[in-house]
Amino acid sequence: MSDNHELPELSKAEYDILRVLWKNGRQSVREVHDVLQTTYGWAYTTTKTMMDRMVVKGLLNRDNFHGVFLYNAEISRPVGLARMVEFFADRVLEMDAGAVVSLFARSKAISPAEIKELEKLLTDNREGNVE
Repeated sequence: MSDNHELPELSKAEYDILRVLWKNGRQSVREVHDVLQTTYGWAYTTTKTMMDRMVVKGLLNRDNFHGVFLYNAEISRPVGLARMVEFFADRVLEMDAGAVVSLFARSKAISPAEIKELEKLLTDNREGNVE
């Protein structure tokens, strides 16, 4: 995974694709498509186009494995979460992002190491220290 901590702009669909890959590891378009099909109702080609664009954006990595492209997340889960947490805290809850992060800690939704990374990313972004 990339060590670049710049907070990427993510659509909900991009975040959902990343979520599948964070949970399941390296997967083909078909595998990701099958997980998201009921949520989005996309054609297979839409999922493939989205994932290929995410490769160009630096969100995913793609490897050819015996003629099948396999994708994995190029950004860590905390990096992906940081942008969503900022948006949710600022625009929906109108509160500090740190308070939202504390909700993750209580719910055990992410690991202590991920919480620490998420807190650092949010602090660095607020202070303008993101790469």
